[in-house]
Amino acid sequence: MRTSKGLSLRQEHILGYIKEFIQKRGYSPSIRDIQTSLQISSTSVVAYNLKALQEKGKLCREGKISRGIRLAEMANGQQANSTEREVQVVGELQAGQPLPAPNEANPSKETIKIPSNITDNQLDKVFALRVRGHSMVDALVDDGDIVLLRYQETAEDGQLVAAFMVEENTLTLKKFYHEDNQIRLQPANSTLKPTYTTQEKVHIQGQVVGIIRSLDS
Repeated sequence: MRTSKGLSLRQEHILGYIKEFIQKRGYSPSIRDIQTSLQISSTSVVAYNLKALQEKGKLCREGKISRGIRLAEMANGQQANSTEREVQVVGELQAGQPLPAPNEANPSKETIKIPSNITDNQLDKVFALRVRGHSMVDALVDDGDIVLLRYQETAEDGQLVAAFMVEENTLTLKKFYHEDNQIRLQPANSTLKPTYTTQEKVHIQGQVVGIIRSLDS
């Protein structure tokens, strides 16, 4: 069945979800967000429909960036002002066992260029970390990828964050959840167990707002 706009019902639902997500959060959903929220059978089905929406002129997508989905009207309105900006890669972050916090190592001089609108025009609050490990593969974050994070000190349930573990003096990439009087840091890998801690023993450093894929992953 097609709607009056020439879209399938699924494509209409996906497009509506993307619009609402961007309006509420200020950045684009990932393919996994769309699959989970709309209860679609697989990420490949989502990708197929995103390609169809792109071919119909409803969406634009940024190459290797996972949250690079843009509404066509947004992309057209921002095209003249869209520029690439540099973000510093401040260190490495372990998606598995935590590594020492990057500010204790030699600071990286590596920078990456990204479209300025990918970070909701808040590049002064954005930094990048290179991922080491495979514990977040089911969230489409793998070894060698670079995650873009927006500085923030709080998190909502289900957000993917960089969390500083106070007692271990380490930084780790996990999904964040409140559970009674505990904090659960959940890997996205069925072979690994979550980490449980308390509020005073974990400090949120930033929320993931984009992922740049490694060509080797």
